[in-house]
Amino acid sequence: MSQIYNDGTYLENNPSWHEEDSPWKARQIVKIIEKNSLHPENICEVGCGAGGVLKELSVLLGNSINFSGFEISQQAYDMCHKKTQSNLTFKLADLFEEETGHFDIAMAIDVFEHVEDYFNFLRKLRPKAEYKIFHIPLELSAQSILRSSPIIKNRKRLGHIHYFTKDTAIESLRDTGYEIVDYFYTGARTELPAKGWKASLLRMPRKLLYAIHKELAVRLLGGYSLLVLAK
Repeated sequence: MSQIYNDGTYLENNPSWHEEDSPWKARQIVKIIEKNSLHPENICEVGCGAGGVLKELSVLLGNSINFSGFEISQQAYDMCHKKTQSNLTFKLADLFEEETGHFDIAMAIDVFEHVEDYFNFLRKLRPKAEYKIFHIPLELSAQSILRSSPIIKNRKRLGHIHYFTKDTAIESLRDTGYEIVDYFYTGARTELPAKGWKASLLRMPRKLLYAIHKELAVRLLGGYSLLVLAK
């Protein structure tokens, strides 16, 4: 699957590389950083895409923090490197092959569901920073399994080759040596503009059930992701 990020397939299916979601994602990351009283001096992101998340964080967290983005896709790098500034740099490189030193926080935001050997990816990321922040789509829900089409659609359009519930996501991190510090659900499908009429129809049921019982809403209707802070 990795060739789709350089042969034009992913760019054709996702021309913006999801940059429009970056302000929302950055706010979730700031929330978990502040909630756990972290004061990083440097933050890196592996698979930074168009660089929008790091750019937003550089505004929200201030210029006293150094931000570094690593991206293996030439097409994504062509977008992100234009955002370079004094405290924000981007590199067309594999983080795991670089001599980078140690970061305070390393982020993988909607990344390891794309990686063929994600266990190896997680093991190699762990020593790169004291804290790690993951954003993981929870694509296995009762409605997605019954319909099946959402999973196949995301496999073809987004390149997702692994699918998680909250429990399997957390256990995958623990299996690769992580200590879970904190986590919470994020609701892109209820907070960001709907992508299609089916998503619009599900928006209100998701919000109502989530207000009553978060776990049940996530397991039955889906549309949520998990933001995890780990060591």
